[in-house]
Amino acid sequence: MTTDKGIEIFSSLEELVHPQRTALLIYDMQAGIVPQIADGPTILSKVQTLLDAARCAGIRTIFTRHMSLPLELMGAFQYRMAMAWQRKQSPSEVHSPFLRDSPAFQLVPELKPLASEVIFDKLSMSAFEGTPLAFTLRDCGIRSLILAGIALEVGIEPTCRHAADLGIIPILVRDACGTGHLEAANQCTASLEHMGDTIVTNLDTIAGLLDAITPPSK
Repeated sequence: MTTDKGIEIFSSLEELVHPQRTALLIYDMQAGIVPQIADGPTILSKVQTLLDAARCAGIRTIFTRHMSLPLELMGAFQYRMAMAWQRKQSPSEVHSPFLRDSPAFQLVPELKPLASEVIFDKLSMSAFEGTPLAFTLRDCGIRSLILAGIALEVGIEPTCRHAADLGIIPILVRDACGTGHLEAANQCTASLEHMGDTIVTNLDTIAGLLDAITPPSK
């Protein structure tokens, strides 16, 4: 850590991965999304490993779920996106796959969020837009955010960029992020690495740092 004019500047993972400075975001690991990914079971297993390590280390944990609006509440943009994603030519052909009470909307049962953890629901790709995520992290004094889940090229990459724009250092656990389009995901990763504001790492590295943490006393 470097200190300048009273400002603490954290640069390494070893400095950032600490219960007082980092939180974990598990992105959209939902029953209707995980099966869409070819390596969904593998990603789920890695996310579980990361989640277990974070819980043992006392890291604050947040889950997100992607939500669809009922057709009666969808507007021009929502219809446009639904038509593009569902490859339909008319608004009358689309459906809402992630309605609030639908089975597809729920987190996969293996993750079992604890009472000390929270789930934020969203319509956008960035986990910060329209949710209390930024307020929560800022209020807890969090400086960095570990990200894993599905899908990297759809929502995790925009969340990394949004975090950086808010002054929160994104830590992308690349091999614990599922993708629907590998080439696009690799391009996103390369762009994040080029920009330099996101730390790209892997599960073994993060899990090792978390395992070395002595949980804070309550």
